[in-house]
Amino acid sequence: MPTPIERLRSAMSAAGHSHVLLSTPTNIFWLTGFTGSFGYVLVSQDEQIFLTDSRYIIQAQEQISGYEIRSYASPVTGKEALQSLLTDGKATRVGFESAHVSFGQYQSHKENHPDSEWVPIGTKIDDLRMIKSSHEINRIQRACELTDVAFDHILRLIQPGVTEYEIQLELEFFIRRNGAKMSFEPIIVSGANSARPHGKATEKPLEMGDFVTMDFGVQLDGYCSDMTRTVVVGKASDRTKEIYNQVLKAQLASLEMMRPGVIAEDVDAKAREVFDEIGLAKYFGHGLGHGLGILVHDPGRLGRGSKTPLEPGHVWTVEPGVYLEGFGGCRIEDDVVVTETGITILNKSTKDLLELPAV
Repeated sequence: MPTPIERLRSAMSAAGHSHVLLSTPTNIFWLTGFTGSFGYVLVSQDEQIFLTDSRYIIQAQEQISGYEIRSYASPVTGKEALQSLLTDGKATRVGFESAHVSFGQYQSHKENHPDSEWVPIGTKIDDLRMIKSSHEINRIQRACELTDVAFDHILRLIQPGVTEYEIQLELEFFIRRNGAKMSFEPIIVSGANSARPHGKATEKPLEMGDFVTMDFGVQLDGYCSDMTRTVVVGKASDRTKEIYNQVLKAQLASLEMMRPGVIAEDVDAKAREVFDEIGLAKYFGHGLGHGLGILVHDPGRLGRGSKTPLEPGHVWTVEPGVYLEGFGGCRIEDDVVVTETGITILNKSTKDLLELPAV
């Protein structure tokens, strides 16, 4: 599989750009591995240069290989350093990340570099990130493995009287102790609160019969996981079982149809079709999933209106859910990578209906 820089250069050649200038930390990390908060990358067909200020020069030298590394310090300004970079590189037609660059920054580029033609490339770099390399997939897999371990650890807290907030704190402590950080603030909601798809943990204690939805992920070595599991405190009622089983059925049906060439919105439609069997589709208000990678919401969307065909190397979340106000909600989410013939599910945590504490 081509490297990120090779894929970028192929896209540049097709678009007729002499250079591409990157300033977004996420895309710079994708290309270089640099984790600092400031820098520029200027790429042509035969050069790749990383520019940062004196705060980050040691870090850049440690993290980046295969690039010419330049830095500047006072009294030289960033505008002056960037101008020298573009002038030295003879940048004539520069593609820039217009989806992330403000109008003021664009005007500054034009004023300071009038000899260059500035061409907006929108989200082109973001779109290139949708196809993950084997190296990236391995990192996401490792993040998923830690997420599975964290889920097993947290199950011991699921019992009446424990608060949502206590579960969240223990989850965060566990993940930090294991060398990672949260990829987003965990969603730990129970009972009627679980009808809030993006609800926040509260001091509400778990009660018998509650759904407990736990949506969380880790960021490890720069890549994210994102998993949701829903369990029940004590014995599940018939209605609780019906809802849980239909959510699981919808997820499994969606996973079953995922393979190269399938259109993203059709996967979403399959989940809604399953929910419609027992009148639950109206309670599924969000999309089925999203891209996953450096960001927990990486480019790509499994949802209505998304005409994206699935391709090998895509990594998606698949997370159908049903939310009934006053009763509660249930969501089940896995991270999957599209292969040449289908998908591989990266999470291994059980999706059996767990009634906890187990007796």
